[in-house]
Amino acid sequence: MPVEALVSVLRDLADKGCHNWNLVSPTPWLPMIGQALNIVKRDVNKLPVVYNTSSYERVETLRSLEGLVDIYLADLRYARENTAREGSGISDYVKFSRAALLEMWRQSGQLETTPEGIGLSGLICRILILPGLADEACENIRWLADNIGTKIAVSVMAQYTPVYKAVKAGKWNRPISYDEYRQVCREVEKIGFTNGWIQDYNKQPNLKMAGFNMLAMKFVAREV
Repeated sequence: MPVEALVSVLRDLADKGCHNWNLVSPTPWLPMIGQALNIVKRDVNKLPVVYNTSSYERVETLRSLEGLVDIYLADLRYARENTAREGSGISDYVKFSRAALLEMWRQSGQLETTPEGIGLSGLICRILILPGLADEACENIRWLADNIGTKIAVSVMAQYTPVYKAVKAGKWNRPISYDEYRQVCREVEKIGFTNGWIQDYNKQPNLKMAGFNMLAMKFVAREV
């Protein structure tokens, strides 16, 4: 798609009343996307730009986006390199993702919303609970608290579903258990996170937590 065509798509989304321009795994096309964003960000009818990423990013790449991206929607998938190698075929995910999250936080900070809960700017970190890896999810939650703080918005997800090669790949071939879900939710509560979302575990009643509303995908971020 030529840059001019992408500009037209972005303007059309704004005209239709979308809440943001959400770029999913956009890194390979950033030169063209950057040109398009520099054009539409000058429009009167402009939207927040969401950078939706696995967090396997170079810090230098993220620095080049400063001033263009408003909201970083980022993953923290693994806490140990051997698990990253087994699950995603890369051995340096932890190093790169954690450095990337620190840079995203430096640029965007705490999530800001309208009174209606529509995101305007900030960082959201997704924690996908993986089968047999609740300990790593908890380790990542502790890392966030120690290195960024509990004001960061977290999205704890219980939706892991094995497909494709995972169906025949040992520990990856099942959904998470309720005990694993409960372990991660309790860690979030114990550490004191209050901003973000916690997804329901569909097979059990909601786990009640003080200070964090456990309704499915309930939003608790700060308003501006």
